[in-house]
Amino acid sequence: MKPIQVGLLGIGTVGSGVFNVLQRNQEEIRRRAGRGIEVTMVADLDVERARAAAGAGVQVVNDARAVIANPDIDIVVELIGGYGIARALVLEAIAAGKHVVTANKALLAVHGTEIFAAASAKGVMVAFEAAVAGGIPIIKALREGLTANRIQWIAGIINGTTNFILSEMRDKGLDFAVVLKEAQALGYAEADPTFDIEGVDAAHKATIMSAIAFGIPVQFDKAYVEGITQLAGADIKYAEQLGYRIKLLGIAKRRTGAGTDGVELRVHPTLVPAKRLIANVEGAMNAVVVQGDAVGTTLYYGKGAGSEPTASAVIADLVDITRLATADPEHRVPHLAFQSHTLDQAQAQLPVLPMSEVVTSYYLRLRVADQAGVLAKVTGLLAGAGISIDAVLQREADEVGGADSAQTDLIILTHETREGTMNDAIAQMQALPTVLAPITRIRKEELN
Repeated sequence: MKPIQVGLLGIGTVGSGVFNVLQRNQEEIRRRAGRGIEVTMVADLDVERARAAAGAGVQVVNDARAVIANPDIDIVVELIGGYGIARALVLEAIAAGKHVVTANKALLAVHGTEIFAAASAKGVMVAFEAAVAGGIPIIKALREGLTANRIQWIAGIINGTTNFILSEMRDKGLDFAVVLKEAQALGYAEADPTFDIEGVDAAHKATIMSAIAFGIPVQFDKAYVEGITQLAGADIKYAEQLGYRIKLLGIAKRRTGAGTDGVELRVHPTLVPAKRLIANVEGAMNAVVVQGDAVGTTLYYGKGAGSEPTASAVIADLVDITRLATADPEHRVPHLAFQSHTLDQAQAQLPVLPMSEVVTSYYLRLRVADQAGVLAKVTGLLAGAGISIDAVLQREADEVGGADSAQTDLIILTHETREGTMNDAIAQMQALPTVLAPITRIRKEELN
């Protein structure tokens, strides 16, 4: 049988990995797919570099539209990234009747609804396993492996850069700015790391997972996004003393039967009990925990980035499309797991909730004057707001500012409460004359 012909748009780190893995495992892949898979055409602005990476026998051009226009190309792999030209090229490939594989989480989180609708109308497939958590097959797990389950929540370490930074801060007792420079020197962080450290990259991925888990459209614009730039080494140390570790988590949670039905979609630093497996994921590794009503808790762990780990996911998508390219479009696995005509109804029944309606528990750190009555005033305000306290840790003044210090740190863990209620309580505490600095608030999840 004639091999499937693939055209790559972009041949950087991931594209090179696709060539390497396809060449090394071509016989194994052919046996699984039922026919060969060959990259026969590449588009890249740096033609010489692309020729060096692709090798002999592959047509290299500097115009991506030439790949889309080639009638022999069956699948277009988009590895350009970003929202702009990538969107135009993917939609053009779909219009030309090409199946598409993409690793572009930003594109799908923002324009996924449009892209999937276009693909369904044209009867082609858009596969995107590589868009979330690199080599971890979390998309396939959510779409197929857990299809019998009503997904209750997902919590993931889905950005390796921030996990590396937080791991180093904990291990070495350093502040964020120092570790960021180290991460950049080692190549874990980009020269402009904004998307990573501000949580945007993780929010793109969490948006995609929430759509698959709950059968709603992708809604990145409704996600709450908070990065790690404001975290202090002291908070990581105090969390450790209380039995927790701080991770940047992407969280998608179904809320029903509590007066406000909907989906929580949020990315922020989170205290996680140190005994949880996900709390012990270190360095640049990724992990996703999924809670289903039938299966219980499942954990998916592995490399979230890199040439061959991401290429592994791209090639898995190529194999899936090769297997199903001749199947009736109505009987393929839907892009977002649920049949497309049900998504709008689900969106109405399970809207993405504003952050003020999120219910979680909290870590609060207050820099306060070292004088009698401060703790009573703070706890009184929390009690007046109906917020119950789980634990209190008060440092000795000399531990915070030296022997002559007149201030200390007060650390409070609360039970679950609504975010809007906590916002009001923090405003009242911040107004106390004995509270000497902006209050640090970190959300806490038990994940059980």
